[in-house]
Amino acid sequence: MTSTIASKSTPIPPGIYCPVISLYKATARQEVDYDASYKFFSHLIRGGVDGLVLAGTTAEAVLLSAEERKELVKVARKAAVDLGRPEFPIVAGISGQSTNESIRLAEDALEAGASFGLLLPPSYWAKAVTKDVILGFYRDVADSTTLPIVIYSFPAMCNGIDMNSDTMSELAQHPNIVGVKLTCGNAGKVTRLTEEYSHEQFAVYAGSSDWLIPCLAGGGGGCVTGIANVFPKCVAHLYALWNQGKTKEARELQGLVAQAEKACKEGIAPTKFGAAHFAGPSAGITDARAFWPRKPYTPCSEEKSTWVVKVMQHLESLEQSLPDAI
Repeated sequence: MTSTIASKSTPIPPGIYCPVISLYKATARQEVDYDASYKFFSHLIRGGVDGLVLAGTTAEAVLLSAEERKELVKVARKAAVDLGRPEFPIVAGISGQSTNESIRLAEDALEAGASFGLLLPPSYWAKAVTKDVILGFYRDVADSTTLPIVIYSFPAMCNGIDMNSDTMSELAQHPNIVGVKLTCGNAGKVTRLTEEYSHEQFAVYAGSSDWLIPCLAGGGGGCVTGIANVFPKCVAHLYALWNQGKTKEARELQGLVAQAEKACKEGIAPTKFGAAHFAGPSAGITDARAFWPRKPYTPCSEEKSTWVVKVMQHLESLEQSLPDAI
């Protein structure tokens, strides 16, 4: 490592993080179903994921109110405490288009029990988002809260705003910016950043599990993956195999996970349908409508649903064979 900066006071633990889907009541207004959410959070923690991410893209964060975001963090923290994991990492999405809004969301998340905050760059007026704007935005938010900040790089959701590794490296030097989630899928950013920084200085995560092993091989700390909503044990097992030095088995499972995850690449509705079909019964959530996207968005068509089952079902038996982590 070339950087001599101090390790962060609260580094984000390595591992598999699940960006948890939001569950709704089967009503006209689709209020958030906090009871179902508690069951699902508990299911994921028992399944062996290393952290939960709330109010991110997979959670339909732009469709959630600030109060709903805050309450979901409280429910997730309660689920972790009830399972004997009071310090379980909970990452809360705090992305706002203004610095002021992001600081307010960070304050809410911290008060509700979040461990870290996940923050997209501003993007509303993309042409006005210069490097200096990005640096100022992240530094101002990080200066204004004790909630450790994780950069969220997802150009497809940000009007094409794509932070390069040099910009991230400058932000990494801030004492309250602890890592990055690379949903941009750029493995080069992994190797450049991990050459400069240790995990404790600045952690680097893949934004999906279909390139978990390439990220780990490049020095990354894990991944944040939507398919963990569907098969949490499988993804946790893949991570464990790699860490145990069982590279052949890990590579084989990596391919199977990647094949299944292509359904998640098709959008929120297929991800939520997969979770309803494969994980809902185990989590104790039997009403498939809880997994529907929030209006105006619609659930999968019958044709798409059939395809999701087809591309994911090869992991079902492995998921069922693996023991609970708790």
